[in-house]
Amino acid sequence: MNTSRTTTVTCPNCGRGNRIPVAAEGRPRCGHCKQPLSWVVDAGDDDFAEVADNATVPVIVDLWATWCGPCRMVSPALEQVARDLAGRIKLVKVDVDMNPQLSRRFEVQAVPTLLVLDKGETVGRQAGAAPAHVLRAWVEQTMAGRQPTVGG
Repeated sequence: MNTSRTTTVTCPNCGRGNRIPVAAEGRPRCGHCKQPLSWVVDAGDDDFAEVADNATVPVIVDLWATWCGPCRMVSPALEQVARDLAGRIKLVKVDVDMNPQLSRRFEVQAVPTLLVLDKGETVGRQAGAAPAHVLRAWVEQTMAGRQPTVGG
């Protein structure tokens, strides 16, 4: 496990850079102003379980490919959703061509394929690109649908 890998996120509130771990419990907050930060990380066959399956917040998985035009179009929309829902979700991006085990696990037949995971279980799935407001509504509806099954 590579628990020391980090990513840098600029706080949209105060503009400070924050190093946050790609795999951690809880929800990242700005070290300066304490506002929630968007959590966008890459994962692959070797670290997906640590980064996504073990996350304590719902995980949006973007299964994409470098050659895919719609994937490049949906990526900024997903990052906007991650900013809008900062502190509530984690966005994990997976290049399907580089990670064949995850492609098989999630039975990817088209890219982009988007998933919502709750403790490693798929609770939502959508294929194709969509604008940020549509993706946000889908994520929020999917998360609302899973709420009654979550303990505590």
